[in-house]
Amino acid sequence: MRQPRQVTRASSPPGRPRPALAALHDLLVGGSAAIARLRADVAQVAPSCATVLITGPTGAGKENVARALHAASGRTGRFVAINCGAIPADLAESELFGTETGAYTGATRPRAGRIEAANGGTLFLDEIAELPPALQVKLLRVLETGEVERLGGHRSIRVDVRVVAATHRDLDQMVADGRFRADLFWRLAVVCLDVPPLAARPDDIPALVAHFAAWRGAALELAEDGHAALRAHPWPGNVRELRNLVDRAVAYGVRRLDAEAVCRFLAPRRRTVDAWLTTPPDPAHPLRLPHDPPLKPAAELRPVVLKALLAEAEAAIIRQALDATGGTVARSARLLGMKRTTLIDRIRRLGLSDGPPAGNA
Repeated sequence: MRQPRQVTRASSPPGRPRPALAALHDLLVGGSAAIARLRADVAQVAPSCATVLITGPTGAGKENVARALHAASGRTGRFVAINCGAIPADLAESELFGTETGAYTGATRPRAGRIEAANGGTLFLDEIAELPPALQVKLLRVLETGEVERLGGHRSIRVDVRVVAATHRDLDQMVADGRFRADLFWRLAVVCLDVPPLAARPDDIPALVAHFAAWRGAALELAEDGHAALRAHPWPGNVRELRNLVDRAVAYGVRRLDAEAVCRFLAPRRRTVDAWLTTPPDPAHPLRLPHDPPLKPAAELRPVVLKALLAEAEAAIIRQALDATGGTVARSARLLGMKRTTLIDRIRRLGLSDGPPAGNA
């Protein structure tokens, strides 16, 4: 069912301002042939009203492509992002479509949903494969008619929304298996953009390192051996994994990223966390593992913020669970032994559902 790569060749509608193409280089960072081609495609299709389906592995930067499409579109409305896998099933309809007074207990006034909030702008539906079947039907109707009907309402509201969807799953296979509506798939896939994994564009690593460091207000020199170490890494977490590495280096005050620093900051606390769960602690140093390096004298230790380190460890564990379950929040919650709503709250609080406002992550 996979179709050839499509690009809509459409010009800006009359009266619409010229696209802000400069934003593309801030959101889609790098000079490789793959990222240059993606930038060119985004610039070409952004001014059209065509729906776009963005595919690519987790952490490759699909949301940044969506933001680039909006920035270069000339649309004056908001960019509204929603993660279809992070909304509780019983709240998904009201979150997307809004509610009228009396739609359910406690609905004391009308409330616009995310689709209406994106009127005049772009609605980004991340992890579209997780959208429940009943809502797939309602979304298809919105795309077909340009109208939305709130939960508990009986009137149609006209909306001018450009829909961009993204997924790391194989929607073709999901359609074949009956887990995703074929009519919705074809309605979303008017334009298909594929985001390459970081391992397929290693030439972009220096530019991305500099970009993420600058976003944190720091300058990070990339040593030759550090560059070689980064290029040799397979990057299972893609650009998001590289961003995390830079964030750790900056947090620890590193100014030069050599091979030793890459080795130190590349892996999150996963190895240590796994070892804490399986290795009896040293009574004298409960947080130290047998294979960890000797402790430094107190005078040599740099001051750290415990709250920040705990948040980093928590974020790493949640990312590990999400990666292991393909981004499915319900399965990740079961794996972590917590309620789904608690995990959703943690994801939002730690900022794991969205990357930085700029940077290809």
